[in-house]
Amino acid sequence: MDVFNDLGQGILAILSIQNILLLAAGVLIGMVVGVMPGLGPSAGLAILLPITFGLDPVGGIIMLAAVYYGAMYGGTITSVLINTPGESATVASTFDGYPLAKQGRAGAALVMAAVASFVAGTIGAVLISVAAPVTASVASSFGPPELFLVVVAGLLTLIVVVGRNRIRGAISALLGFGIATVGVDVGGGQQRYTFGSSDLINGIDFIPVAIGLFGLGEIFYSLYRGGHLETLGYFNLSARAKGFWPTRSEVRESTGPMLRGSVLGFFVGTSPGAGATVASLMSYSLEKALSKTPKKFGRGAMAGLVGPEAANNGASAGAMVPLLTLGLPGSAATAVLLGGFLIWGLQPGPLLMEQNPEFAWGLIASMYLGNVMLLLINIFCIPAFASIARVPFRVLAPVIVVLCVLGTFTVNGSIIEVGIMLACGVLGFFMRLFGFPVAGLVIALVLGPLAEETLRQTMIISHGSFDIFVTRGASQALLAVIALLLLIPLLPVLRRALARRRAETRREDSADDHERSQV
Repeated sequence: MDVFNDLGQGILAILSIQNILLLAAGVLIGMVVGVMPGLGPSAGLAILLPITFGLDPVGGIIMLAAVYYGAMYGGTITSVLINTPGESATVASTFDGYPLAKQGRAGAALVMAAVASFVAGTIGAVLISVAAPVTASVASSFGPPELFLVVVAGLLTLIVVVGRNRIRGAISALLGFGIATVGVDVGGGQQRYTFGSSDLINGIDFIPVAIGLFGLGEIFYSLYRGGHLETLGYFNLSARAKGFWPTRSEVRESTGPMLRGSVLGFFVGTSPGAGATVASLMSYSLEKALSKTPKKFGRGAMAGLVGPEAANNGASAGAMVPLLTLGLPGSAATAVLLGGFLIWGLQPGPLLMEQNPEFAWGLIASMYLGNVMLLLINIFCIPAFASIARVPFRVLAPVIVVLCVLGTFTVNGSIIEVGIMLACGVLGFFMRLFGFPVAGLVIALVLGPLAEETLRQTMIISHGSFDIFVTRGASQALLAVIALLLLIPLLPVLRRALARRRAETRREDSADDHERSQV
């Protein structure tokens, strides 16, 4: 009953004209951001974060969250129509979405993707309502040692499980930790790496780094690739056109993948470091394995589009659980949201739902209404959003660069921060170019101060002894998780060693058999 009461209070907290308008604006802006290849939710959130400072925390976070899950669907439009994912989480949507479009089923594909997003978002909101209080109650018993180990486990998940190159992922995370050390030492009060600049005493602000890495970095990389949007003239996206609406057989075919993808995506998203990209690819593999006609996958199977689309939206909802209850971002986009929390003076974690229930439950409640808005806007405004994809990239790029500069400068009116943003834009470009994950740097930058503070507190409590990590039950469980994560890279080595051993055993057995036959 407490869940229903808290959710009811959250609904009342957002039922104002201003919050509803902010929610609608966030969904619309998120859709536009998602339609622009090269941006995605992370860059959109980073660029838009400064404009929410004049809002109250509830309205601001409602708008940013709406941008987040609105952008997740917006990337599907370009994935289906021009085979260009708006961001990595919609890569799996190109596998069958674009073949469906070439078959004249673009409208049906986008409508079913919209329905899958709505179903996954709604299921995710329901699961958040149940899981968040339980997780918060468990995490409320965590002390500094456990919080430090949770941060380490989250970063290891990002580096070991999700990252393609673990060494580069570790370097990105260490770079983020290094940037987080700039400023004043929280323990001794001494300046670190400020180079005598008074502007760096308070550290390097999260906003210019995020805007530079995601906003400018993505633009520079897209310009380097020479990416230009293709024309969409041969797709008839009018709601009155033949084939715009899905058939009954397509709806029946999509029901199972939609539900499976929603649940799978949510639970994958709750793992710190995992995200929508992993969830969507897992869903695609699952649906192909379960399908009676696996040969259709890659050639225009509706289940191959609906499953991953539900999974990436379910993962977006699932990522809110560690964010709200542990203060851990599960992805780059939720790292930007966490930056917004901290700027508004709110510390996500076990006590957030107790100390600021109207904020936490207002955010959860907004997801129910936001998903309804997203469904209606998606279905009836598909042609309008698709037309954005016809805007040449050479027109969009300078507009986005100007927004990045203005957004950074308006936060504190600091030219130094604009310079930091430009430098991070160049850094983001080279990180993308050489395969260093930007998400690892951003998440480490956000979590760096928390890791340093909790480690210092742990050492004070234990009088400098590391035994405290192995004498507490929760710490022991987290150490076991960390040990398993560290063992994952060794599995291929062990598998190859066992294969060589079996091959040697077979050769020895065959040699013995040959000798016996000679005798």
